[in-house]
Amino acid sequence: MRISNHQIMPVKSSKLVKIQVDGKEIEAYEGEPILAALWASEILVCRETEKLKEKRGGFCGIGRCGDCRMIVNGHRDVYTCSTPVENGMIIKTQKET
Repeated sequence: MRISNHQIMPVKSSKLVKIQVDGKEIEAYEGEPILAALWASEILVCRETEKLKEKRGGFCGIGRCGDCRMIVNGHRDVYTCSTPVENGMIIKTQKET
């Protein structure tokens, strides 16, 4: 499943690029929300909570809830629902500490 019409970030490209998620290479469309690319590759977990180590994934899809935060290119707390895919991104599940 791909999100083709996002309210915040419309996808303007049909160019396939490669990104890496927790060491696994996946294909994504340049400019689509990172979260859309994750869902299309059946990756549902973005982070773990600090205290209970509960798994979280996309929830609101508009950058409000924070459940989709991941480490992107070494930067923590990146909202994957509103960050566009760029070729060669390195994305990691965020474990709260």
